[in-house]
Amino acid sequence: MKKSLLVVLVICLMLVGCKKQENTDGSAKVSGQAVSLFQMPKLDEIPEPGNQNLLTGWANLSEKAIGKRPVAVMVNNVEDALPQYGISQADVIFELPVEGDLTRLMAMYADYTKVPDVCAIRSCRYYYPSIAKGFDAFYVHWGIDKTVESDVKSMYPDKYDGLTNDGGLFGRDSARRSAGYSLEHTGYFKGTKFATVVDGSGDRVNLKDAKKGTAFQFADYGALVTPTGGVCSTVSIRFGACNSKFTYNADTKTYYKSMNGHKHVDGKTGEQLSFTNVFILETSISVRDTVGHKKLNWQGSSSSKGYYISNGAVQRIRWSQNGENSYLKFYDESGNELEINRGKSYIAYTHSGRTTVE
Repeated sequence: MKKSLLVVLVICLMLVGCKKQENTDGSAKVSGQAVSLFQMPKLDEIPEPGNQNLLTGWANLSEKAIGKRPVAVMVNNVEDALPQYGISQADVIFELPVEGDLTRLMAMYADYTKVPDVCAIRSCRYYYPSIAKGFDAFYVHWGIDKTVESDVKSMYPDKYDGLTNDGGLFGRDSARRSAGYSLEHTGYFKGTKFATVVDGSGDRVNLKDAKKGTAFQFADYGALVTPTGGVCSTVSIRFGACNSKFTYNADTKTYYKSMNGHKHVDGKTGEQLSFTNVFILETSISVRDTVGHKKLNWQGSSSSKGYYISNGAVQRIRWSQNGENSYLKFYDESGNELEINRGKSYIAYTHSGRTTVE
């Protein structure tokens, strides 16, 4: 009798004492809840964690970063500047074309206290801060296209520019200089000092109320979305003078990035860039001046097309950003907001017809 009672008590403790744990990548897994013996919670009844990363959906924000603005950093992406560093820690990476059909990256970090040092920092083009402002992010760059400088300054009064408002946050990487990099490829952002500097700057650190939810519509914890358009093992984007390719790894359920035929790696961590979600947004892009600066439709519309690639599959989507103060939104072809997997995202803007999916 005592033995039977002991078994019952052990079972009760096992069922009631289960708790939420975290995966090594910061995403949550749920092994149980404090519930009755006969009712376990449904996935959509599990509350969002207080330290949820609003860019990835993972539960990995530091306590100090909860409710605080993310940080968007401009990164050089020409061959002579590779490898960059600090980019493997980014939660979202945007890639857009600039003059000469090269591309420039914007790396976005949800936790302003955990931004790494980032190199090589590059100058602003008007569509990058327009996208960043939709996430209520701090915007970091080194220099600016002079033809749009006044417009960007009025739109983004609290941005950080290595030329005019560095706050002690920018420098030259002497090791890269000694290794033969040209001066323009040695500028770096001292991201590890950013939280201390911005906390004492008087700039607004708290997110706007409208931005305190997740940036994207994530699937429930433990759920995995499979895009509806078929298998996708590789996807290639031809920007022009720069090409990006993503190859699916079924073990990690992520897409690994290559650039111009070589693995795209972080120079300090040695990690190849990889993403749970890959978005390719087709838009109108043209040359707007004799220098070759681009005119790019970063807002899209209800009819703008693109691709969502995740979990080894792909589907066609629609996308739009309703002005500088709005989040970038994704929709299926029926007009319903897209539900995506939790994890890091890569987002490219490119011409129609430049994407190959296999």
